[in-house]
Amino acid sequence: MTASEHFDVIVVGAGVAGSLIARSLGDRGWRVLVLEAGRGDGAGAPAVDVERFRSALVKVPSAAIAANPLAASPDVLDLRGDPGGGYHADGYLLQNGRLPYASGYLRVNGGTGTAWTGLTPRMHPEDFDTETFGYGRNWPIDYAVLEPHYRAAELEFGVAADVAEQRDLVSLPLPDGYAFPHSPVPASHLDRVVAGALDGHGVQDPFATRSTELRVVGTPQARNTTSTEAHGPVCEGSASCIPVCPTGAKYTPGRTQARWSPSVALVTRAVVGRIMPDAVGRIRGVEYQRYDDPASPAGVIRCTADADIVVLAAHAIENARLLLASGLANSSDQVGRNLMDHPVLLTWGLLPEPIGPYRGPGSTSGLEGFRFGPVRGARAPFRIEIGNWGWNWAVGAPDVEVRALLRDAGPTLPGGGGRRGLLGTALRHAVGNRIGRQFALQFEMEQCADPMNRVTLAPGQFDLLGSPRPLLTYDLSDHVKAGIVAAKSVSDQIFALLGAEDHSRYEPGPFQPGWFEFEGRPYAYRGAGHGAGTHIMGNSPATSVVDSWQRCWDHPNLFAVGCGSMPSLGTSNPTLTMAAITLRSAERIHRDLTALNGPIRLSARGPYRNPRIGKENDNA
Repeated sequence: MTASEHFDVIVVGAGVAGSLIARSLGDRGWRVLVLEAGRGDGAGAPAVDVERFRSALVKVPSAAIAANPLAASPDVLDLRGDPGGGYHADGYLLQNGRLPYASGYLRVNGGTGTAWTGLTPRMHPEDFDTETFGYGRNWPIDYAVLEPHYRAAELEFGVAADVAEQRDLVSLPLPDGYAFPHSPVPASHLDRVVAGALDGHGVQDPFATRSTELRVVGTPQARNTTSTEAHGPVCEGSASCIPVCPTGAKYTPGRTQARWSPSVALVTRAVVGRIMPDAVGRIRGVEYQRYDDPASPAGVIRCTADADIVVLAAHAIENARLLLASGLANSSDQVGRNLMDHPVLLTWGLLPEPIGPYRGPGSTSGLEGFRFGPVRGARAPFRIEIGNWGWNWAVGAPDVEVRALLRDAGPTLPGGGGRRGLLGTALRHAVGNRIGRQFALQFEMEQCADPMNRVTLAPGQFDLLGSPRPLLTYDLSDHVKAGIVAAKSVSDQIFALLGAEDHSRYEPGPFQPGWFEFEGRPYAYRGAGHGAGTHIMGNSPATSVVDSWQRCWDHPNLFAVGCGSMPSLGTSNPTLTMAAITLRSAERIHRDLTALNGPIRLSARGPYRNPRIGKENDNA
C-alpha cells in the first residue's frame, strides 16, 4: 500500500455533485483530491464516445461508454422480464425485490451527468412538505432556503427557460427581476401540435373531484440557446444528445471540471473501498485501489489518502454501499433505506399527421397540472413529458420498426401492428407514414421514501476488487400504483383529444421487466435513472443519516452528498435540486474547514494559508 497523502478535502466521485463541490472548495483555496472509480481523464479513452453510441444496436446511455469490469456500471439492459411475469437481473446490481429497480447509472468521470437528459425543472414548494398530504418524509429545509442555491445551480448549468411561464403555469416563486441564464429552448413541432389540440381542455383525473385544465409548458433545460463564453456553443438540435451532445451545448460535469482551480487534483481509475475513522469517530481518510487497465486486475495498486473532511459523491447506491461496507454513519439504521426513483409509465401512439419525431432534444415541453394539490394524498403526483423521439424509449430505435416492415415479424413484435414484407417504394411510404407520426408521453411518478426499499450488501458476493456488491430490494406502493392508474386514464383522454391511435401495450416478457397487475389491469413501468434517498436527510440523528447540510450525524467531518440525501423527489428531474443542495453544502464545508484551519486569504496570485497553523503557503 502506498504512503498516504494529506488533503483538506477528499471527494469520492467526479459526477455533477463531486465536480461542483471540488470547484467551490478549490475556488476558496482548499486543497481537494477527487477520486473517480471510472475512466475518462483525457489521457486515454474518452469517458463517453458518440461513435460508440451511434453504432450500438440498443441506444441506452451506457452504450456510449466502454465496459469496465473493475468499476462496472449498472445497465437497464441487465433486467429481463419473465414470460409469465416477474423478472431477473444479471448485471452488477443484485436484486431480490418483488418488482425491479429499473434504472442504471454510470461509473465514469462525470458520472451519470455525462449522459443525462439535461432537463432541469425545480421542485415545487409542496414537494418539500409531503407529510402535509399524508405520506412520505418532509425535508428539514424548505423551498425558500434552497431558492438562492437553485439560482446558483441554474447559472452553473446555463439553464434555458421562461421565467413568466415557470411562475404563472408551474406556480414557482421566482424572485422579481430574475432571468434564467438562457432564453427558452424553442418548442418542437410536436409541442405545437399537441398544444394546439390540448391547451384549455379539461381532463378528469379519477382521483380528483374537478377536471384538470391542460396546458403545454416549456421544460427548463441545461442547453444553450445562445453561444456564450461561460456555457459554450449553441444547441444544434442533435438527436444523440442523450447520451452525448456532440457540440457541447448540454451541460456536463466536464464543463465544471474545466474551471477547477489548480488546488483540485483528479485521479481517475481509483475505486474507494473503505472510509477510515479514528478512535473517536472522526474520519481520517479513505482506502482506494488504483488500476491502469480494466482488463488487468493484477496491476491494481492499493493506496490511502488522508483529509480533514471526506465527501461522498458517488451516486445514491454507491454512497450507501460504501457507508455500509465501512460500518459508518448508521446509528439510525437508515443507511441504504428509502431507495427511490421516478417510476415511469410510457404511453405511445400515432398522430393523424406527421410530426417530425427524432429531432432535437428528447423532450422540450410537458404538462404540469398533475403535480400539485390535495389529490396527491390519494395517488402519487406525476409530471407528463412530451417525448420528441417517437417510440425510441417505448419500443426501440426506428430500425426496429423498419425491420418489422421488412419481414414477417409476427404479432408479438414490440409496438405491434407492423405491416409485413414491404420493399422499395411501398417500404419508403410505410416508413415515412408510420415513423413520422410516432409520439410518446412519459408519466413520471413521485415515489415516496419507504424504508423497505433499500440497498444492502449481498452476502458472499464481491466485485473484482473484492468490495461487497449491492443488493437491492424494491417495490412500488399502492400510492404509486394509484398514480399510474390515474396517468393511464389521463393518457386515454389526451389521446382522444389528439385523435391519436394508442399502441401502448403492457405485457409480461423480456422487454417489460416492470410489468405488474393492479386492480385487475396490466401496467408496466420503466426507471428514470433518478436513484435517491439512501442516506436520507432529516432533523434528527435518530431517524436520518445526514443533517440539512448533508453532514453525517455520526461523523462531523463526513458528508454524503447528492440525491441520496433527498427525503422526497417530487416529480421533477432531480439533478438541479441535487446541485442546489450540493452548492449549499459546499458553503458549510468551507466554514468547517475554516474553523479547523484558520482563515484563507485570497489574492490575485491564489490562495494563501495562515502559516501559524502549519499549512503550506501555496503562493506566498
